[in-house]
Amino acid sequence: MGRSSRACSLLGSAQLLLLLLSLALGSAAAQKGSTWKTLSGKAPVIVAKGGFSGLFPDSSYDAYQILGTLSSPDTAIWCDVRLTKDGGGICLPSIDMDNCTVIAYVFPQGKKTYNVNGVSTVGWFSVDYTSTDLLNVSLKQSVLSRTGAYDGIFSITPVEIVYTQFNPAAVWLNVQQDSFYSQFKLSMRSYILSLSKKFVVDYISSPEVNFLTSISGRVSKKTKLVFRFLDERSIEPSTNQTYGSMLKNLTFVKTFASGILVPKSYIWPVTPDNYLLPYTSVVDDAHKAGLEIYAADFANDFTISYNYSFDPLAEYLSFIDNGAFSVDGVLSDFPITPSEAVGCFSNLNTSKIDHAKPLVISHNGASGDYPDCTDQAYEKAVADGADVIDCPVQVTKDGILICMSSVDLMGVTTVAKSQFASQVTTINDLKAGPGVFTFNLTWDDISKNLKPMISNPAINFGQYRNPRNKNAGNFMRLSDFLTFAKGKDLSGIMITVEHAAFMAEELGFGVVDAVIKALDDSGYNKQTAQNVMIQSTNSSVLVKFKQETKYNLVYMIEENVRDAAPSSLADIKKFANAVSVSTTSVFPETHYYLTNQTNNLVPTLQSAGLQVYVYVLMNEFGSQPNDFFADATAQINAYVQGANVDGVITDFPGTAHRYKLNSCMSMGKNAPLFMSPPKPGDLLSTMPGNAQPPAAAPMPLLTDADVAEPALPPVSNTTTPASPSHAALRMRTDVSILITLLMLCASLLI
Repeated sequence: MGRSSRACSLLGSAQLLLLLLSLALGSAAAQKGSTWKTLSGKAPVIVAKGGFSGLFPDSSYDAYQILGTLSSPDTAIWCDVRLTKDGGGICLPSIDMDNCTVIAYVFPQGKKTYNVNGVSTVGWFSVDYTSTDLLNVSLKQSVLSRTGAYDGIFSITPVEIVYTQFNPAAVWLNVQQDSFYSQFKLSMRSYILSLSKKFVVDYISSPEVNFLTSISGRVSKKTKLVFRFLDERSIEPSTNQTYGSMLKNLTFVKTFASGILVPKSYIWPVTPDNYLLPYTSVVDDAHKAGLEIYAADFANDFTISYNYSFDPLAEYLSFIDNGAFSVDGVLSDFPITPSEAVGCFSNLNTSKIDHAKPLVISHNGASGDYPDCTDQAYEKAVADGADVIDCPVQVTKDGILICMSSVDLMGVTTVAKSQFASQVTTINDLKAGPGVFTFNLTWDDISKNLKPMISNPAINFGQYRNPRNKNAGNFMRLSDFLTFAKGKDLSGIMITVEHAAFMAEELGFGVVDAVIKALDDSGYNKQTAQNVMIQSTNSSVLVKFKQETKYNLVYMIEENVRDAAPSSLADIKKFANAVSVSTTSVFPETHYYLTNQTNNLVPTLQSAGLQVYVYVLMNEFGSQPNDFFADATAQINAYVQGANVDGVITDFPGTAHRYKLNSCMSMGKNAPLFMSPPKPGDLLSTMPGNAQPPAAAPMPLLTDADVAEPALPPVSNTTTPASPSHAALRMRTDVSILITLLMLCASLLI
């Protein structure tokens, strides 16, 4: 562990409390009587970098236009000002136009090499083209990891058009490389001063002292001049000092600016392995110097600290509503999320417990932060405000019920690196391919020799869950889970039962009877404080539970379906109180866009008197359609407000619990537009026809044939669940042994 990591881990709660208190007292004078700890006491400013540039090309028409519905009404529009050969001003995020336009296709011979602030830079530059030349040059997404579906559609936006077409509440002009333009007898200073006589320029920022001092006193007194700090080691060209050293002399900055704009890492630094360090004093230092401070580099689809659990809203709140300080504004590619933070999620009582709709149901505990179904995953779920915690039951070789997210231990434990790796078998009734199954090992084998392993469902997008918790926590038996849950502030528990027929026939184990006995032994059959829910994809399992208990039963529909036939509803009503449906069944999607394909599943089920829970919600943006803007809160809002589901099953119960507390929930029709759920198909319709993905095939209808199952078979005459029969189990072969060796080699390489 590195020095910074040790510092972070050793920061005790008492020290953190003192740090919070000292910062709060340090800026109390400016904040007295206000709920906001900004310099002015007003709400932080939301600045939309190039408009909604997280989706559309930076500074494009749609990026600016969509702010009217997807951001706070007082959002400031950001424009990176560049000058053309004839002195016109345009908005472009990069001085090299090839990074953000298709100019290389329009002017293939236009590549040049220029000195930009002492750095030899190769590319296409606006100074080589007149405003007329650039009429045929369109924009493209400047962040390669984002969709290119809108490339080549929008023309370059002149600065004046920002004012005349988009009716902005405020405009923020950012000026970089002022001295570069003087090489071509162009004056950025003259352009900005001329513009400020025609329009109100609310903010002007620059990382160059000379530029800001040259316009200071020459623009309107209403215009705020903001000194932009770049990387701490970079050199400010006017003073030849590093930005890091200038941060120690804010009284000098105050002589020519009213505020500073800093990378967010100046405020909340992170360790090399991406965990938060204690925050710095820079916000308090700026406020003491009489400077407003704005934080930059926010983007929902960029890597953020693991401390935020892939939740960008949590990151914004840590800058504006942490109890100690608040920045005066944030610069974001996704302005919908800071709009949520400022308008709906600040100053909440997060300790409040509310078990009303929507029900927050954990998925393997808080499995987004800890390995599935471990004690720490469940502790985190309870602490984060889950209404219901869940236990998917499996059985061990010695007949003990355990909470484990998969019957195959390979993906959820370290069994591949253990002495039990050789016990790999293939059981097609359970899964395709080889595995080491829970019933191959005893409880002692598992609990004493294996470690849990955190799940990574978004690994294809390069998103790995909390690595420090990769193997954290202890496995839990069902009896441990029931003991833990009792007395907690929960509305209930959910036990998921799968593979019951296989266990009965091949293992000689009656899982339904075993679960009922465990609940009886724990006293759940004699209490009413917590609701007991049994979930299964098998109607036969729920039928048996209905015959023998009075627990609430949840039928989980595995397939993606568009609706339920009346005959299937009649069948489900015979054995279930609620239904769990997939996210895609609620909102069909194609190529990460919601479609306007009509799905009536939720209202159909609810009209039959069934509650509807949607599964599985994850915070990782890679798991979400673009319509949710890489924002887990927008995703939850879509299912709760848009689809009217009764509950969400989630890997991150803390995010869903906080959603239930937001102050906009009770506003009804008066809720801000940015809290309106997306209309499926609307975002897809913004794409040109030739860029649209092919239409998805309609999903099937759920019929009674999908629901009906034969009764569970009787438990076979087997004394222990040790060995499946030869009919179900393909015995280990030389191929299986080879697979095992390959798995071991692969695990050693990871």
